[in-house]
Amino acid sequence: MKLKRTPLILLAIATLLGLGVYLHESQQANQQQVSQNQGQPLFTFKEEDVQAFTLKTPQHTLVFTRMAASPAPQKSGTPPSSGPTADAPVWQMTNRKTTAASNASVAYLLNLLATAKREKTLTVPTAKQAEFGFDNPLAIVDVTLKDQKTHRLVLGNPDFNRSYLYAQVDPPEKPQPELSVSLVTMDFENAVKRPVPEWEGQPQKGSQN
Repeated sequence: MKLKRTPLILLAIATLLGLGVYLHESQQANQQQVSQNQGQPLFTFKEEDVQAFTLKTPQHTLVFTRMAASPAPQKSGTPPSSGPTADAPVWQMTNRKTTAASNASVAYLLNLLATAKREKTLTVPTAKQAEFGFDNPLAIVDVTLKDQKTHRLVLGNPDFNRSYLYAQVDPPEKPQPELSVSLVTMDFENAVKRPVPEWEGQPQKGSQN
């Protein structure tokens, strides 16, 4: 027994309508996820919470540790010094060489980590990570807080018009079928693409005999 043409047409229309509803709901769900993540901070820690961090780039690996500055000894009858106090943060580079670090360069990066926001968050297949620059990252920043908690930021390529950088925030250690990719400010490029001498500071006065 042959089906009439009208029921077949109705069945095709119903199938197309169902597919359209499914695609529309999926698109709305993705847009809702993006809007929920937009404007969220990358991390919840503060700049002063950072105890140490490692910066890895294709050119070098640098390690920095927060130290406590000792006040310079005062001569009798002289007014107190306006220099660093025992509570002031002083950073030291411990790799690739051991030397005083540039507090300004360190503070610029740490302030970005503590205050930057996600402009948008995308979910993409892991197989496409090379398209976003994660096969050879611009930089990987590993942060250790004073409470020994750790965080990681992986910076990839700029987007098509160089308005933002693609980034992974605390990516999972084990490979996943999908990546959560955030768009972050291009200021991170300036913060991490420094020659090594710009990370080095001047020794504190009075530190040498």
